[in-house]
Amino acid sequence: MSEERAIQQVLAKYVRGADTRDGAAVAAVFTESGRVEISYNNSGRSEPVGELVGKEAIAAAVSQMMRPHPAHGWSHHTTHDHIIEVDGDIATIDAQFVVFEVRGKERPATGWSEDAFGVQGTVTPIEAGYYRPILRRVDGIWKIDTLRIVMNLPLAFPGQ
Repeated sequence: MSEERAIQQVLAKYVRGADTRDGAAVAAVFTESGRVEISYNNSGRSEPVGELVGKEAIAAAVSQMMRPHPAHGWSHHTTHDHIIEVDGDIATIDAQFVVFEVRGKERPATGWSEDAFGVQGTVTPIEAGYYRPILRRVDGIWKIDTLRIVMNLPLAFPGQ
């Protein structure tokens, strides 16, 4: 496998872990001292939103701070247009992302109506921005050292 593909797979594992709210899976793609820096791109002005430092904090945030999926609900991260640069044991990715909320309709006890056809539910985009991780090769394995998440939509947190 090429270096670029191996590096791209680290980001793919990250987004799949986030989609399943699997903090351990997400933390596994980070170095021991890994960090996540989240900012909001407010019309070209970067506004810091938050930071997580260390694998334990990252795992806890994914498992405990991300809103659980509703019944018949899921999220799907998609990443696009990866720009990957490798310099020895350090690499960077600049990738666009969109997160979709997927909500399946519950099948009625009496079954679907006569006019129902195909997929039953909705897919709605809910987040967009850029993932800009800096990776480091550790014992031959690429890991995220710093993940910069640049949101193109503002974030609201309870109590703010």
